[in-house]
Amino acid sequence: MKTIAALFLILIASTLVIVAPHSVRAQAAPVPSYSIDAIRYATVQNFPLSGLIPGSPADQKIDIAMVVWLIRGGGHTILFDSGFHRQKFIDQFHVTEFLSPDKAVLEAGVDPASVTDVIISHAHWDHMDGIDLFPAATIWIQKAEYEYYTGAAWQPGGRHGGIEPEDVQELVRRNIAGKVRVVDGDDKEILPGIRAYTGARHTYASQYIRVEGQPVFVLASDNCYLYENLKSHRAGATFEAADAPANIAAQQRMIGLAGSADRVVPGHDPEQFKRFPTNGRVAHIR
Repeated sequence: MKTIAALFLILIASTLVIVAPHSVRAQAAPVPSYSIDAIRYATVQNFPLSGLIPGSPADQKIDIAMVVWLIRGGGHTILFDSGFHRQKFIDQFHVTEFLSPDKAVLEAGVDPASVTDVIISHAHWDHMDGIDLFPAATIWIQKAEYEYYTGAAWQPGGRHGGIEPEDVQELVRRNIAGKVRVVDGDDKEILPGIRAYTGARHTYASQYIRVEGQPVFVLASDNCYLYENLKSHRAGATFEAADAPANIAAQQRMIGLAGSADRVVPGHDPEQFKRFPTNGRVAHIR
């Protein structure tokens, strides 16, 4: 009888091992089939290449693309970064071909009021200044980035270069209204099939994202400025000089996450509008 009882217990245990994974899979949310578009809303002409790739000749210039990325699927209309629209930035950086990001998104066939989520890679003016243009959206930002730029950055010894105070105030207002979600660290799922990663330290706690699908893409934003950064293994601008090796390591990680350097989309490279089918301001990545 003991032998029969033991065999019965083994049979039950083996059955549970088989059934449990099926049960977990049945409960997991399916990954939407996301489309990805790059939208070029402006150009900054004659930007010093050395500001993007350290060690480049001082006289070498590049026209950089100012971009937001539109991700659609699973009932969500998502922007990765929100661009900028304040006149002082347009004047200061001699911006050309400017179209306010909300109007640029409209050219891509999306009503700005229908944007459900804005994932902010980092708090610099040219990436977060446009959050007020998408009033219905939930804002996603790294927890450490939010806490630093709404607090310690403005205290003695803090660093807030490139951060627009009015953008920070808008971010806090949105948080009070319940429209901000903080992402606590590396390799975190924001929405089904969209994960956030840290480690590049372009700002205090910048992030980039991986979008599942066939094929997978990584959207780097300023954690990798140009395709050349990937090719030559050189860091872009980092929060501190000591962060440069980590930025290079993060770029290599991006390639691994995407499965190919060709599927890592840099933040300001106009080349993305040549590599992917483009109509006007919109390049269809996937």
